[in-house]
Amino acid sequence: MQEYDRREERTGFQEFPDYDPRFDIQADFVMVYGFHDLKKRIAHWKKHGYIVHLMTGVSWGYYQDYLYGKFDGRDHHDEGQVNQDAREINHGKDVPYMVPSVSFSSYLARNLKKAVDAGVEAIHLEEPEFWVDAGYSEAFKREWEIFYKEPWKDPQETAEGQYMASRLKQYLYKRTLDRLCAELKEYAMTKYGRFLRFYVPTHSLVNYTQWRIVSPESALIDLPTVDGYIAQIWTGTSRTPNVYRGVQKERTFETAFFEYGIMQELVRGTGRKMWYLHDPIEDDPNHTWKDYRYNYYRTVAASLFQPEISTYEIAPWPSRVYTGTYPKENGEGREGMPEAYRTNLTTVMHTLRDMKTDDVEWLTDTKQVGLMLADSGMFQRVYPKGDPYREESRNVLWSPFYGISLPLLKAGLCVRPVQLDNVRRYAGYLDGYTKLVMSYEFMKPETPDVHNAIAQWVQRGGLLVYVGDGSDVFHTIRGWWNRDGLDYANPAEHLFESLGLSRDPEEGVHPVGKGAFVYMRVTPREIAKIPDLSDRYLELVGQGFSAVGDSFVRGSSFALRRGRYTVVSVLDETPESRPYRMKGAYVDLFDENLGIVQDPCVMPGDVRLFLDLSRVDTRAESSDVLAVSGRISKVRATQRMLSMTVTGPSAMQACARVWTKRKPVSVQAFLGSAEIQTDAAYDPATGTTYLTFASSPDGVNLKIRF
Repeated sequence: MQEYDRREERTGFQEFPDYDPRFDIQADFVMVYGFHDLKKRIAHWKKHGYIVHLMTGVSWGYYQDYLYGKFDGRDHHDEGQVNQDAREINHGKDVPYMVPSVSFSSYLARNLKKAVDAGVEAIHLEEPEFWVDAGYSEAFKREWEIFYKEPWKDPQETAEGQYMASRLKQYLYKRTLDRLCAELKEYAMTKYGRFLRFYVPTHSLVNYTQWRIVSPESALIDLPTVDGYIAQIWTGTSRTPNVYRGVQKERTFETAFFEYGIMQELVRGTGRKMWYLHDPIEDDPNHTWKDYRYNYYRTVAASLFQPEISTYEIAPWPSRVYTGTYPKENGEGREGMPEAYRTNLTTVMHTLRDMKTDDVEWLTDTKQVGLMLADSGMFQRVYPKGDPYREESRNVLWSPFYGISLPLLKAGLCVRPVQLDNVRRYAGYLDGYTKLVMSYEFMKPETPDVHNAIAQWVQRGGLLVYVGDGSDVFHTIRGWWNRDGLDYANPAEHLFESLGLSRDPEEGVHPVGKGAFVYMRVTPREIAKIPDLSDRYLELVGQGFSAVGDSFVRGSSFALRRGRYTVVSVLDETPESRPYRMKGAYVDLFDENLGIVQDPCVMPGDVRLFLDLSRVDTRAESSDVLAVSGRISKVRATQRMLSMTVTGPSAMQACARVWTKRKPVSVQAFLGSAEIQTDAAYDPATGTTYLTFASSPDGVNLKIRF
């Protein structure tokens, strides 16, 4: 493990209160949240070495001065998001989700200029969210008439009204972000001569669609003023239940796998920045530490299977992690974070800074399948009155998506969500894929030209699997497929013709040029519910593989090496579930004692993160820091000594594991000039030493002589 310049901004966190040594987790940057005591908080965090950004909500916040007219003399309560029952949708008391009007943008711009004046280097406008249930406020009705040039329609009455309302909601937040980023960038450049960066922390397209929220998502790609994103994915999003083979339950790893996967599509090929978020707890304060820890490891593991991303927000609100209390296992009272988890959590956070590498290899015979997903999935999350799926559409299960995604992942295929909207944005966008799965029963293509690109991709040798029966009521909206002389019953019929097939092809495998097309005539939601359909779906996918000269053997294990780190997950709920066995000696990075594991065996349902000791350069003449629960600096290695400074939160036991060429003869730790207690255990089989010592934000100086 190296020491890294904070300017690389590999890790960061967001925080509402002022600096506190108890949660000084030593990331590269901090996002001070909100506009309160801004100058003081910025100064304090800078004093402790942090690069300082600002984060604030773009759809909600403590903006009462705007609501009550102190900003421009006009009461703005008509701009809150309102549902069909005329009830305002709130994030908290007197904190409504806002319809992003032009005047609201002006209000935010005024406050953001204060942050620029205070010296922040970047601004994060988080969670541009418009609830699907909203669309009934006077402000939204005004925006509808301006945008569509026709009278407002009740979004819940017809499929078309719902689709139009959601498309408008996406546009409004795209407009707001574009305006704010452009205005503030110009302000920073003209007044201070400095480049101001703008990022959008946003939930994944998978989660927003599942939770029935509309957000800009891939539309942000079209804004040159946006410099990147934070993928807000954590236990709270990924534990949302879904249905697989008729069983509804939480599947945190699997859901997170899809969530992180689709988020990398916002930056793939753009040069923009992406940080993956993890949260050691979540917004719901009613789980135990055992539950939080279990799910945290699953989100971390899922993110590490996306090697294109190697920068992370290692915690939102570390104050609530390191100082908060949560229910005890026995239900009697609350307790703070267990010391073992505190130490290991901090170790994992600092290991994440070391993930950037081009040396990536699948250790399992894992084959990749792309799963098409479009922003329009957010536009059809409430079915109209009278539709048989109306009640189902009002829950958060989103079975159509999981019906065609979970069986593939559970069978051992690496499922990569692919942004359908990007097919027309980038020439050759699909070139990195050889197999794709899609359905228009839960989303719609915004333009027909994507079908030409897809058809050409299949002609060149790709495999396309399409699932759908044309029963989705949203096929009846005014779309390009049924206007201007076109008379397709649904966009899939146009896709089929683009492939050289009839509008109603037979179910099964069809050769298309050098490639193949597989059709399964069933609504995807039924695959989620009926095990026999899930089996039939996998059978057809397997036939498609054979048609393009490939095959896949169903499995349950995923193991990916990133440099000297190996992340492993073994899925359950499948007949192929069996332990994954490894050879060699490893450091278990999810173990608070950083234990050495010989020939580890990972069981179904478990995830692990290892450091492969065979990849430590033992030819070196000195030593190597393998893992540590703190930030390392001032590292100095000679043939007889390793010294370094380890900085971390106060009130915590720190640990480290180091490799040395020879057995240590002494280990000392100093806080300032005073020597503090340290314990050391040497493992002669691996040449590594495990150390423990008290953590400090002032830095502990370690000296190991050998």
